Amino acid sequence: MNTPNQNLPQVVIFGRTNVGKSTIFNCLTEKQQAIVSDIAGTTRDANAGVAEWRGRRFELIDTGGIINLDNFLGTAGKREQTDMIQKKIEEQARLHLERAALILFVVDAKDGILPVDRQLANLLKKILNDHTERILLVTNKVDNYRRQKDQVVEFHKLALGEPISMSAATGSGTGDLLDLIVERLPAETASEEPEVEEIKAVIIGKPNVGKSSLLNSLLGEERVIVSPIAHTTREPQDTLLIYKDKTIRLIDTAGISRKGRQVGYKKKHDGQLEKVGIEKSLKSLEKADIALLVLDINDEITHQDAKIVEEIIERQKSLIIIGNKWDLIETKDVKKHTREIFSHLPFAQWAPVLFLSAKTGAKTKHVLETIITVAEQRRKEISASVLNTFLMKLVKLHRPTRGKGTVNPRIRRFEQCGVNPPVFEVRIGAKENLDKSYTHFIANRLREKFGFSGTPIRVWITKGRKIHGRQEHGRGETDIMDEEI
Repeated sequence: MNTPNQNLPQVVIFGRTNVGKSTIFNCLTEKQQAIVSDIAGTTRDANAGVAEWRGRRFELIDTGGIINLDNFLGTAGKREQTDMIQKKIEEQARLHLERAALILFVVDAKDGILPVDRQLANLLKKILNDHTERILLVTNKVDNYRRQKDQVVEFHKLALGEPISMSAATGSGTGDLLDLIVERLPAETASEEPEVEEIKAVIIGKPNVGKSSLLNSLLGEERVIVSPIAHTTREPQDTLLIYKDKTIRLIDTAGISRKGRQVGYKKKHDGQLEKVGIEKSLKSLEKADIALLVLDINDEITHQDAKIVEEIIERQKSLIIIGNKWDLIETKDVKKHTREIFSHLPFAQWAPVLFLSAKTGAKTKHVLETIITVAEQRRKEISASVLNTFLMKLVKLHRPTRGKGTVNPRIRRFEQCGVNPPVFEVRIGAKENLDKSYTHFIANRLREKFGFSGTPIRVWITKGRKIHGRQEHGRGETDIMDEEI
C-alpha cells in the first residue's frame, strides 16, 4: 500500500502560529480546504493538497503553528506540563520538514521579527545543514506595497535570502511566489502525475469515536493527530493511497454532534471552530462516494447516529458501518451486535458492518477490502435483457400493487438508467398509480438477485410511454414521481 502523490515534491509551509500559513495554503491550492481564523493554533493536522503552476505539480503541506520549541525538537521532559495535542502538532511538523524538497518559512510583515522567528530560522538551518537554498522566506500580510520596503527590510537579518512579499488574503504576490517555487524544485522530482480514477471514502461520525485512529491504522502511520479530547480534528483530511491497484481517497472529518451546531456551548472560540468543522464534514460527504460511519460499539446508538445515517442516505452515498473499539467488548457476538445496530438503524440494513479496533489494528485490513467491494457494487450495471427476465419473474411472484385510483397498474418498462449510485426506471401507464410499497419490494428483490451491497438504490417511477423518442403523458402533463429507496 502506498500513496499516489509520493513522487511529487513536497513543499512545506512552516512558521509560528497565526502568520497566515493556512491562508497561503488555500490561496496556492485554490481550495478552501484549511480552516482560517484569527485564533492561534486553529490548524492542528497537517493539510495536504496538490498545486500546479507553469505545468509543474507539487504537494503542498500546511503544518500547525509552532508554539513550544521543546516539543518541536522532541526535548520536552516527561514531567513537563505540555499540551498533548500541541506536542503532536510540533512533532508532526518536524517530520514534514525533514522530507521537504522546499520549505516556505512564513513570517508576519506587520509584526516584524519576533524572538520565536529567529529561533525557528536557526533551527531550520540546523535541520537542513545550512542548505538554505531549500528555504523561501515569505513575508505575509504585506497589504500596502508603498510601505513594502519598510516592512520587510529587517527580515534580511534572518539570513535566509531575499524575502518574498505577499498578501495571501488578497492574493497579491502569489504569482511571484509560485514562480520561485517551481524554479527551486528539483527537476527529477517534478514529474507529471497521470490522473487516476479515485474511490472517495469519508470517515464520519460523532466526536471521539475513533475516526482519526482508524485513518492512522489504515495508513500504518500517525498521519493525523489523535487524542481523547472531543473535536481534536477540525479540518477534513484528504489522504490518497493505492491498495490492490485501486486509488482510494480517505477523508477524516470533525465529529458531528448536536451541540457542535450551537455557537458558544463551550468557549466562544472553540464553539465557532467546531461549527465550521461540522459544516466542512457535511461538505466532504457531498464529494464522497462512500461514507464510513464510525460507532463506538461500547456506547448505545443514539438519535444523532441515526441523523448522520439519514444525511448519508439523503445524499445517495454508499455506507459502511464501523463498530470501533471491539477490543473492549468481552463477549464478541457479531450477530448480536449487528442486530442491535440495525434495530436502531432499520433503514440501512443493506450496509455491511465491520467490527474492529482502530487502536490495536485488529481487523482494520477488512476496511479497504470492503471499500473496493462497495465501490464496485455502486457502479454495477445490469443489462436490459437480464432486467426483462427479472421483471417477468418479479410480476409473477407479486403483481404490481395499485395506489390511488381504480386502474390496476402495469409495468410497461423496467431499465437501469444510471450508476454510481444505481438508478432504475419503472414506467407505468399515464392514468395508473403504483403503491410505494411496491418500489420497496422491487429494491429488496434487486438486492437479493444482484447484490448492491452498501449502496442505496434509486427507483424512478414515470408515467406514460415513449413515442418516437419523446415522452407522452396522460392529459398532456409531465407527471413524474421520484421514489428513492
